[in-house]
Amino acid sequence: MSTFSFLLSRIATIGTLIFCSVLSMSQQISQQAPPQSGSPSEDLTQAIRELRDQVRELRGSVDDLRGECRHYREEAEELRRELGIPKPSEGQAVDALQSQSSDQRLSKLEEDVQLLDVKVDEQHQSKVESASKYRVRLSGIVLFNLFGNRGNVDNIDNPNFALSPASDGSLGSFGGTLRQSLLGLELFGPRLAGAKTSAAVQFDFAGGFSPTSNGVSFGLARLRTGVIRADWTDTSVVAGQDSLFFAPNLPTSFASLSAPALAYSGSLWAWTPQIRIEHRFELSDKSGVSVTAGILDPLSGEPPSSDYLRQAGTGEQAGQPAYATHFAFTRKTDGRSLKLGAGAYYSRQNWGFDRRIDAWAAVADWEVPLGRLFQFAGELYRGSAIGGIGGASGQSVLFSGSPSASETYVHGLNDAGGWAQLKFSPTARIEFNGAFGQDNPYANDVRYFPSSDQGYFNPLLVRNRGEFVNTIFRPRSDLVLALEYHRLRTFELPRASFTANHIDLGLGMLF
Repeated sequence: MSTFSFLLSRIATIGTLIFCSVLSMSQQISQQAPPQSGSPSEDLTQAIRELRDQVRELRGSVDDLRGECRHYREEAEELRRELGIPKPSEGQAVDALQSQSSDQRLSKLEEDVQLLDVKVDEQHQSKVESASKYRVRLSGIVLFNLFGNRGNVDNIDNPNFALSPASDGSLGSFGGTLRQSLLGLELFGPRLAGAKTSAAVQFDFAGGFSPTSNGVSFGLARLRTGVIRADWTDTSVVAGQDSLFFAPNLPTSFASLSAPALAYSGSLWAWTPQIRIEHRFELSDKSGVSVTAGILDPLSGEPPSSDYLRQAGTGEQAGQPAYATHFAFTRKTDGRSLKLGAGAYYSRQNWGFDRRIDAWAAVADWEVPLGRLFQFAGELYRGSAIGGIGGASGQSVLFSGSPSASETYVHGLNDAGGWAQLKFSPTARIEFNGAFGQDNPYANDVRYFPSSDQGYFNPLLVRNRGEFVNTIFRPRSDLVLALEYHRLRTFELPRASFTANHIDLGLGMLF
């Protein structure tokens, strides 16, 4: 029940009580027979006593009403403070009340209550209950992908490599999945030392499969990113697990969310624990430069050695973090942004028996508007031993023999690659994207180390190429329809290559 309705019901109750009391007294007086016993003064005294009792009961009801009104007024003020509704000054409130009639006051009170009800409804819809007083927002996408493949691939719902034809002679596959859906939470914290604080965490359901009947439909939850931020006007500090800040661009696709589009075929990517600082310099009202530097967990790409216990990887065994930096220039033209960036990465890897490798990468990225309808974006990189950040198809080094033998030589795998995408957006609701990417581990390195004992990785892979075209339609801000064709071609030594075609229809609801 609203506060206004509650007040009306109480006023009606009091009015009814007073009316009934007066009516009862009038009936008693009008119907009273001439006194046969006792004096008139005694009858009058009895009537006054009864009236006094009724007035006492009425006064108690009024006191109760005042207490409840005070309670509701306190709740309304607390809600007003939470919603940021300004409170009029005391003098203004008194003058306004004196200049209004009772009906006007009731009408104003009703409007205020209705406004508060609307604000409460908005808060109820947009605020997730939390143990703290700070606002929490739930976000993500429920994404259904219906897909088909022609050829043999490593992962049928989001393929990265084309494989040799299946030994059983099958030519393709078809299926559907929800495991690329995303779930995120954002927390908006207090101001600390002048900085806005916030935190965010995001999950998907591409962490593997349940070992049960039809387990492919029961994707396991997987931590993707989670960061804590402090943002000043020109500086930001970020700590947590996040994407690669020195290679920020990614192709646009709703068919590839469990891993970015063109992963291992030209797009560097990883979700890596890190701490970074970004500072922004304003050159003019339309242009600026940002400088970001940080340290990262020196991941090297190999899978964990245990399902339950975390053992040090080869990068972590080096005893120092990875280091990275990124420079970016931004200029706004006709409401669109031109971005040019360059990044660098370095880490050390220890493969045992004092076999140490330097891992490094140099990256260039860009987003260039071409008129009002087109945008050209992409990334180029050159590096060595960068399997931990998505280069060389996930492989960092090559071995001359068994990795566990002390006499085996370890060589950092050289790599180069990149991708480019052209986006066409005729309206705000629809866009068309075409992209091409290639990752190219150096063939000379692979030929020099012909050992088939390279652990988890394909020892003969020398190039992986991907290209796609898609259409993304947003009939509403929270609804996405996407259709994509993706072609893969993977090259192996000595002269083998395999192709596969992937078609994906995506239906997503954002929240």
